Amino acid sequence: MSNEKLQVTLDAGVKRITFNNPARRNAVDFEMFEAFAAAVEEAATDESRVVVVTGAGDFFCAGLDMKSVDPRELASMDIAKRIRELINPPIVGLRNLPKPVVARVHGPAAGIGFSYVLASDVVIASDEATFSQSFVRVGLMPDGGATQLLPALVGRAKAFELMATGDTLTAHDAQQLGLVSRVVPHSELDTLCDGLAARLAAAPQPSLARIKAALNLSERQALAAALDFEAEGQAECFRSPDFLEGVTAFMQKRPPQFGKRRG
Repeated sequence: MSNEKLQVTLDAGVKRITFNNPARRNAVDFEMFEAFAAAVEEAATDESRVVVVTGAGDFFCAGLDMKSVDPRELASMDIAKRIRELINPPIVGLRNLPKPVVARVHGPAAGIGFSYVLASDVVIASDEATFSQSFVRVGLMPDGGATQLLPALVGRAKAFELMATGDTLTAHDAQQLGLVSRVVPHSELDTLCDGLAARLAAAPQPSLARIKAALNLSERQALAAALDFEAEGQAECFRSPDFLEGVTAFMQKRPPQFGKRRG
């Protein structure tokens, strides 16, 4: 399932899925969405005992690659259908896997990248990691299950604040909110993450599967409903003038002027 932009390896029971598009801050295009969905689906039946999701170089995942497709083309797509096909299945897959999912985070985890972190079971971050619900910056709403997973961790008020402002959290801020399990210097990140992955791979898998299933029991229907609602809501956002303005401002590296093109 590996390609140039998404690397997938399996060694000693540890499956590592690596976003590998560092020139674009590991932002995800449609090819990467498809490859990630396939890698998560494969993890349900392969010989892996733990899955590690990470990013190459100095980034985890900066969200959707806005330069990979024309915003007018996006606005004309059946976005709800694409979200249901490409974004929602791996989120559900990560939560439903009968094996632990570890997010190894260094650098920015933004947009859908943050959602992938939220869908993981354990989050190990370097002290240089950052987290942002950046969707609002380009006129979009959160997806990838964030509208259900984030408030479940930090409460509704804080979730709304983070989503409505797009503010960036430091690794230590995220840890204080319960979003991150451990924060370590970058030089110690791989040692800690690899040690945890090896320990989980050696643990009794039926026990881990049942622990995970029990913890996720109450969220399953809520997550499914949130993903479906997000797909429809995001489609509306993509069709809005504010999305076009947000992406144009992003490309031109200027502050967006939302609402200016409404009529």
